[in-house]
Parts: sequence; structure tokens; C-alpha cells
Amino acid sequence: MDEEKKEKKKINPDRLKWLIVGLGCFAAAVLIFSAGIFVGGMKARFSYQWAESYHQNFAGPRQGFLGDWQKVAPLPGDFLEAHGAFGEVLEVSESGFIIKGPGEMEKTILTNEKTIIEKGREKISEVRAGDWVTIIGSPNDQGQIEAKLIRVFNQPPANNSLMKQKNVL
Repeated sequence: MDEEKKEKKKINPDRLKWLIVGLGCFAAAVLIFSAGIFVGGMKARFSYQWAESYHQNFAGPRQGFLGDWQKVAPLPGDFLEAHGAFGEVLEVSESGFIIKGPGEMEKTILTNEKTIIEKGREKISEVRAGDWVTIIGSPNDQGQIEAKLIRVFNQPPANNSLMKQKNVL
């Protein structure tokens, strides 16, 4: 009788295998969900910080950012592109430059000695006002993008099609 009780207490290997697989799938789902929340939070934080630092970055409208929000803010539900930008270089300074992108949105781009600047297949040392660029980088707390890679184009996009997609022109 003792042997029968011992056999009943043994865990079935098939059940144990499915329990481990189920727990692994649950852990993977939680990890993916957490990554989505993290990325969404970073996008929202960048949009918020960009708005909070608008005056410092661009000497914004005198009535304040919210007083002119319909002209400057993205469409409701949209986030600003926090990790990259595309547009025309308006002004160049020692620490970076300002671009005008889709929606007439101006962004401050910071550069440093690690920033890679390429035009075609060759590396160049600087961008100039009037250049069309694509930037990949990381957002900072002031709503600026710290550039890691900058690609300079020989000419603006044909008919500025990227700008038209946001009903800018």
C-alpha cells in the first residue's frame, strides 16, 4: 500500500514538461509586453520633454507653447520621432544644428566627436545650412536628439514627397 501512495505522489513527466513550457511562454509574453510599455513610455517622455523645453530650444511663441499648440504640436495621438529625424538643415552651431522636418517641425540635433556624418559612401566632417539630412540618435532630457549617424543627401527628395505626406506643403 505504501508503494501505491508513492506512485500516486510522483509527478508525471509529461505534465511537468507542459508546465515548464507554459511558464516559459508566460514569461516570454510578460517580457514582450514590458518591452512595449518601455518603448511607448520613452516615446511619450520624449514628446513631453520636447514640449517642456520648446522655449529653450527654439525661443518659441511669446504666448507660450500651449497658447499656439495647434500650429506646433503633432496630430492628436501622434508622438514625435524621438530616435531620428529627417529634414533640411536650417542653422548650424558648434554643438549641432537645427532642422526643419515634416509638419514644419523644428528639432535640435546635437553632435559630438563620435557622431558619424556620411554623404553617399564617404565620411564628411560637417553639415551645412541647406543640406537635407536623416539623423539617427537618442533623445535627451531637453527634447533634443543626440546624433549617432547623420546621412547627408545630394538633393532634396523629389517634389518633397516626404513633407507632403504630412500635409505640410
